[in-house]
Amino acid sequence: MGNCCAAPPKTSGEKKNENSGGDRLHAASSSKVGSKSYVLREDGGPSIQEFYELGHELGRGEFGVTYLCVAKVKGDVFACKSISKGKLATSVDIEDVRREVEIMKHLPHHPNIVSLKETYEDEGAVHLVMELCEGGELFDRIVAKGRYSEAAAAHVTRTIVEVIQDCHRYGVMHRDLKPENFLFANKMEDAPLKAIDFGLSVIFKPGERFNEVVGSPYYMAPEVLRRNYGPEVDVWSAGVILYILLSGVPPFWAETEQGIAQAIIRSVVDLSRDPWPVVSDEAKDLVKRMLNPNPKTRITAQQVLDHPWLK
Repeated sequence: MGNCCAAPPKTSGEKKNENSGGDRLHAASSSKVGSKSYVLREDGGPSIQEFYELGHELGRGEFGVTYLCVAKVKGDVFACKSISKGKLATSVDIEDVRREVEIMKHLPHHPNIVSLKETYEDEGAVHLVMELCEGGELFDRIVAKGRYSEAAAAHVTRTIVEVIQDCHRYGVMHRDLKPENFLFANKMEDAPLKAIDFGLSVIFKPGERFNEVVGSPYYMAPEVLRRNYGPEVDVWSAGVILYILLSGVPPFWAETEQGIAQAIIRSVVDLSRDPWPVVSDEAKDLVKRMLNPNPKTRITAQQVLDHPWLK
């Protein structure tokens, strides 16, 4: 449902909220949420203005705006993602909001997952009061650095895969892992990294398969494009992030989304151009294992954490 907390919006790598094959287009006939309709509660519940003062804008996404949010009693500072009901055009959009809230409440506290404090709702919007992250996106730090050292990339990768492992342990598949969806808690170099945006996530059961084409083009696993996938897709996305951390460029690139999809299906990982000749063999081995196009033999989250390069 768009980035939250203190991250600015990005125009590249936009998530795809509809299946490319049109499976979800049946919802287009659904009417928008009316002013008297409620998404999370039948009566809307108490007003956010009773407990919080909304401050300046922190970021803007497809469905709403994130504001600085200050508790009136204690003065604690949070981020409030206000999702405009006027932009929830279909039943799919509404279900995405409900599922995002359900999943964030379902997941136990994790130091590297942004926490949801409270939810509110009024006639115009759904408000998610969340942990404030002021350090910006992982995406922006990659751009600023060009590429990460192996030690720094290993640290980030371990954090991301630990998040994946914990999500999978509680039956949650993120489905939209990318550098834009990881925020730093503050601007310090060693600030904790936090996963955000569970708007495309889904709760799964062992062995369950999915066929919705969702996610962001550069980070989709080939089995997503083939419409038959499970939680292994999150490890693939983390492998794409690792490739970018070490090289500064995505492993699968083209001028169009169709071209990107074709490159992903081919799954040819180029480890010959700069800077790969000077990257360690252990790092390249992990990249290849995470970007294995066969999900049945792709390395698991636990195997990633046990890999020698991350030790």
